[in-house]
Amino acid sequence: MVSAEMIFAGKILIVDDQPANVQLLELMLQREGYLCVSSTMDPAGVCDLHLKNRYDLILLDLHMPGMDGFQVMENLKKIEPDNYLSVLVVTAQPSQKLRALQAGAKDFIGKPFDRLEVLTRIRNMLEVRLLHKEAKTHSWLLEGLVQERTAELRRSEEKLRELRREFAARSSQCVCHGTQPDFPAGASLPRLS
Repeated sequence: MVSAEMIFAGKILIVDDQPANVQLLELMLQREGYLCVSSTMDPAGVCDLHLKNRYDLILLDLHMPGMDGFQVMENLKKIEPDNYLSVLVVTAQPSQKLRALQAGAKDFIGKPFDRLEVLTRIRNMLEVRLLHKEAKTHSWLLEGLVQERTAELRRSEEKLRELRREFAARSSQCVCHGTQPDFPAGASLPRLS
């Protein structure tokens, strides 16, 4: 379960070459209560920033000089270990929305910004991303537990096979000599199937 505190503590990166857009989004998010909001106007530095900070959400403008948002997404795909891009694209061109989704973006917001839409989409994206991370952590823990239990089971099976061999060896000695098997007091005999 993802709490509101976890969502508001999610790490967000704003990538836009227009200072006014960056300032508007930062102000909007800070007033809403988001605690970890960073920004850059350098699309070429996004991958380095992401490697260093592992953002939960990247708000990415598509049209920037030098490197556009599509190139940034391609570069992010190369460094994202679980192949999950938590990118919300920002565009003023409706024709770019489908292409952005096909390139790996999870959602989009249009310009000019609608405050309620922006905040709702950001909250939803963060919730999904945090749930994805939580599920991945649980999966990793479960996998470790399964491996641990499997190793324990293999050790128990080997111990049982050793006891059966020992029982069979002692039983055959007894048959040959006409005596009772000699097992330690209180030891339970393995069942032979």
